[in-house]
Amino acid sequence: MGNREALLAGAKECLREKGYDRTSVRDIATAAGVSTAAIGYHYGSRESLLSQALFEILDEWGDSMGRALHPDADGSAERHFEELWAGLIAEFTAHPDLWLASMELFMQARRRPELRPVLADGTAQGRRGMAALLEGVPEDEVRDSSVRTLGSVQLALMSGVMIQHLSDPANAPSAAEVLEGVRRLAGLAR
Repeated sequence: MGNREALLAGAKECLREKGYDRTSVRDIATAAGVSTAAIGYHYGSRESLLSQALFEILDEWGDSMGRALHPDADGSAERHFEELWAGLIAEFTAHPDLWLASMELFMQARRRPELRPVLADGTAQGRRGMAALLEGVPEDEVRDSSVRTLGSVQLALMSGVMIQHLSDPANAPSAAEVLEGVRRLAGLAR
């Protein structure tokens, strides 16, 4: 593994253990076993490296969720949706620092304009990934209209439920409650 790859692996480790804001250049370099100067040489800045590492972690997570979730043989989209939410909530509970790091990236992007294109690209990938998970198709087969509607709404729901689980896990909604809430919203939208 070269220095570039080692830095990316070290940044992922630090994000999981410390989060975005609490990870220093020295933390990453120590985890990677390289000098702090290597970060600037390979990635330009701590923020660029951490952003890339975070989106790779989230992309890997999305791939594993996609492999784990398959619609039931009876075609029950409802059960598939509830399983997706159970998986999401389990992730929020198991890795709160990682999900907090994703929120910290949004805050950093507000203060650092150079991060906005990276964040916008990651958000677009998230919309497409969510639509693909829900439709049970590969990401490259998702229609743009599904990305803009289904993917956007699912990503918005996910962000809101994640914030509730990070801030008040004892009172945050379960997968079944999210599903019931979506049913009620759909009823209001008719």
